[in-house]
Amino acid sequence: MLRGLTTVSFYADDVTAAARWYTELLGVEPYFTRPVEGTLVYAEFRVGDYEHELGIIDSRFAPRPRPEEAGGAVTYWHVDDVEAAFARLLSLGATAYEKPVERGPGFVTASVVDPFGNVLGVMYNQHYLQVASR
Repeated sequence: MLRGLTTVSFYADDVTAAARWYTELLGVEPYFTRPVEGTLVYAEFRVGDYEHELGIIDSRFAPRPRPEEAGGAVTYWHVDDVEAAFARLLSLGATAYEKPVERGPGFVTASVVDPFGNVLGVMYNQHYLQVASR
């Protein structure tokens, strides 16, 4: 039934600022943007080996009001070095949500809250590397 990750949607009150922050983090510009009445309301990035989509959406289009505290499901993006990625995210202004934790041999996770209130997970996952090498 589930065939693959298509888009991870994050929300921000200021999509322009969020797009700049993610451009710096990812090292690429959004490949698609959409303004409404001169204000950027959506920016989409292609990320990683499989070019998964990360979309930044204006908070006013969220299906429900955003909670006061970040939480809920965490999407983890594979990185080669969790400690380094976590440190870089913190240096860019994110705050720690969960410090790096070894979950077992070949699996390390960490997560942060970006400056816009979204939880961003990073993970070293040996299975990801096995699939990516095929």
